[in-house]
Amino acid sequence: MKIAMLGSGFIARFYAESLHAQRRRDHVVMVYSRNEENAKRFASDYGLPHYSTSMEDAIAHPDVDVVLISLPNHLHEAAVHACVKAKKHVICTKPLGRTAAEAKRMLDAVEQAGIFGGYLEDLCYTPKFLKSMESVKRGDIGRVLWAKSRETHPGPHSDWFWDKEKSGGGAIIDLGCHCVEISRNFIGKNIKPIEVMCWADTQVHPIDAEDHAIGLVKYTNGAIGQFEVSWTFRGGMDLRDEVMGTEGTIWVNSFLRTGFEMFTTGKGDDGYVAEKAESNTGWLFPVGDEAHELGYPHMFTDMFNAIEENRDPLETFYDGYVVNAILDAAFKSAETKTWEPIVLEDWRGDDPEDNQKHWESYDVDHYLIKKEILPNGDITLILKHKTSGKVSQKVTRAE
Repeated sequence: MKIAMLGSGFIARFYAESLHAQRRRDHVVMVYSRNEENAKRFASDYGLPHYSTSMEDAIAHPDVDVVLISLPNHLHEAAVHACVKAKKHVICTKPLGRTAAEAKRMLDAVEQAGIFGGYLEDLCYTPKFLKSMESVKRGDIGRVLWAKSRETHPGPHSDWFWDKEKSGGGAIIDLGCHCVEISRNFIGKNIKPIEVMCWADTQVHPIDAEDHAIGLVKYTNGAIGQFEVSWTFRGGMDLRDEVMGTEGTIWVNSFLRTGFEMFTTGKGDDGYVAEKAESNTGWLFPVGDEAHELGYPHMFTDMFNAIEENRDPLETFYDGYVVNAILDAAFKSAETKTWEPIVLEDWRGDDPEDNQKHWESYDVDHYLIKKEILPNGDITLILKHKTSGKVSQKVTRAE
């Protein structure tokens, strides 16, 4: 694929590093930036044949197969509509929109134009996440009851993030989009999210948006997705997921403490350690291959394969729309201090009635509550009668 990169900042460079690494065959050939100097520098750094300060010209260039949006949140919708006009496939960084309404307009426009729309949710492509999803899909941990995702760091790198109008919010829109989609995958994208309870506050920074939030997302099958996000965490970037099922548990630490630790007095040359690292002296936690740990290579491989194979990628514009709808409810709940319904004008998953709870039977008359082996070797069964509701205990004694 020949790619037009819209944007020349932090995330655009992360994407370009990943796309041009290790002899990959998909390459950026065009970069757009509103600032000509930034566009020229980006083109020079990555050996691009073309650059432009016109978004429409960059998208319509005959060498371009697919457009990669790595612009600030408030520019996503205009960029998508420009791709639609030029009939160019589009992949967009997270979040898809600032609101569900904005995301829905982008989704509808792409689908009506018949072009490809991929949602660049990189943390759903990390090696550890993909491996975890294989286990969940095999049923290794049973039915998922609770999925918790945490992303915290000292705050984003560009000024527009801190502008509520441009970004659409604070830590919730910036980091919560990752956490919500991670939980959706673990619980099942076919399971409808129905309501949100969220606490949010501005604890440290003099901004209008929230810099810290915790939320619960309830699904029709009773599962709970939990997100913890913060721009107030000190010490780097903390990415962790926990998944609890009826038959097992998964814990994932994707960043900060990944088994690579070093100490330095700082006598050597100053250098980059890892995203959101706050120091380059003392005990440090570098990342072996940062783009790989954050999921970029797997993400782009899935996107471009999906275009060639005429299929949906693992993360679509529709997924971005659902995430925005959940975050809309989170923002509202943070204001009202109550559970708020998730408004999904377009639901494409299971009928909520198909996702009711089912209890495990022990025999025709009883449900099994719990089975446990005691220290003396006895096996205890806790049972509940299906009709009377009476709870009883059955013990098989060890020989």
